[in-house]
Formats: sequence, C-alpha cells, structure tokens
Amino acid sequence: MLNHKSLREQVYQYLKEELQSGNILPGANLNMGKLCRRLNVSKTPLREALIFLEAEGFVTILPRRGVLVNQLTLEEVRQIIQMVGSLEASAVLSAAPSLDALILKRLAAANEKMTAAVQREDFERYYRLNAEFHDVFLQRSGNRLLRRTVLLFKQRLYDFPRRAYIREWELINCGEHARIVACLRRGDAERAARIMREEHWSFSKHEQYIRRFYRNVTREIEVERASRRQAGTVN
Repeated sequence: MLNHKSLREQVYQYLKEELQSGNILPGANLNMGKLCRRLNVSKTPLREALIFLEAEGFVTILPRRGVLVNQLTLEEVRQIIQMVGSLEASAVLSAAPSLDALILKRLAAANEKMTAAVQREDFERYYRLNAEFHDVFLQRSGNRLLRRTVLLFKQRLYDFPRRAYIREWELINCGEHARIVACLRRGDAERAARIMREEHWSFSKHEQYIRRFYRNVTREIEVERASRRQAGTVN
C-alpha cells in the first residue's frame, strides 16, 4: 500500500472502492480488527478513514460494536434527490454562458447515444454517458466544491453496483435531457434549470420508479448477502 498518499487516504480509497464495487454490502457490519489484518495497518489510519466515511454518510461507527455500512432509507433518497436537483440547477445557470453551439451539439449527440443505449438495454454505457452529460454542467459551473458535493451525493444514491435499471424511467430521463438542451439552445437557461430541479430531480414526479428501483436494489443486496452467507464469505 506504500505510495505518495498518506496511509489514511489509501485506506479511505480502498474502502470506497470496496463499497462502490459491492464487495462491501450496505447493511454489513465491519470488524476493525479483521480490516486491520487484511490491510496490514494499525487501527489509527483505519479509524481516521472511517471517520471520513461516516462524515460522508457511508458508515456509522458504533462504539465497541464495530462499524455499520449504511443502507439508504427512502426518506434519505428523497432528501438527497432534492439537494442534487437544487445544486445541479445552480450548475446549469452558472455553466450556461460557456455552453456554445458546439458543446450543446455534443450534449444532444450524447443524449441520443444514451437513448440508443437504453433501447439496446446497454445500461452500463447509458450510465457512463449519463454521468458524463451531467458532469459537463458541473465542470463548467466553475464551482469545484459544488461538483464535489454533487458527486458525493450521487455516490450515496448509487452505492451498490446495481443491475436494477428500469427502461421506461431511463427513457423519460433522456427526454428531460433533450428538453434541457433545447432550452439552452434557445438561450433560456432559467427554464433549463427549472426542468433540472423540478422535473429531472423530482422525487414526486418519479416516485413510482424510485420506489421500484430501490425495492429491486434491496432484493439484490439480500440475494447477494444470502449467497455469501451460504458460501461462508464475509464483507
């Protein structure tokens, strides 16, 4: 694990990758002693890394009882979606003056590729293109703290490598992307920001899909947990 990063940073990055890859499941209880032995580190850098993860909402440190990997509740999902919608709407307004015709053409083309990917059920490609589409606004907002905050919130929303995509929902999202780009082409950044905040990132508008999505996710986690239990493996 020796490199230019501090030991705490290395442990933090390792744990984040384990969470995002699904090697560590939401709802798991982490044993600090086992983690120390696995990583060949003392408890100090591990504890420091876990404090950062707790501050970001990924885990809860339970004194003398280990570490619980948090699993999102529906209310937490609603709150995160509301915050991301407000922040991304702000990013759209800040980025709009720098979005010239060429960039908007590329955004429209990316959205067409997303739509085609959904229709082919190539959801991995769709997810990657979708992240890149939104990151254009975050990058061009010029606000690094805003971008970091939004990406962190999105990591919380998608903290398990799911295969629970819902085709009709993703096509609705692509339609909203197209409307956002159309507004920006007309020079109506305010309208584009409202679509981003009040439609694209609206819990109430997409509630049926959100509930279905997280039901599927919970089912996947339970199946994976049962499989590991049967195999005698732990997180």
